[in-house]
Amino acid sequence: MIINFKEKSPKERFLLVIGILFFLIYLFLGLAVIFWKNLPINMPQNYRIAFGLLLIVYSLLRFLRFFNSNKD
Repeated sequence: MIINFKEKSPKERFLLVIGILFFLIYLFLGLAVIFWKNLPINMPQNYRIAFGLLLIVYSLLRFLRFFNSNKD
């Protein structure tokens, strides 16, 4: 899975960067919900862990779907 930037158009490069950026945003948000104790979300701890895991799984699904769609 080597990505060659010289073969991609500027639009494809931009979409690649945006896809990676949103993957990182969802991943960081999931980790923040789980581990950041002073996060201003009033939830019980078990719901925070479940919501954080849901965000992390969603970020991984976005990542896999994005790179599977870029194979063509």
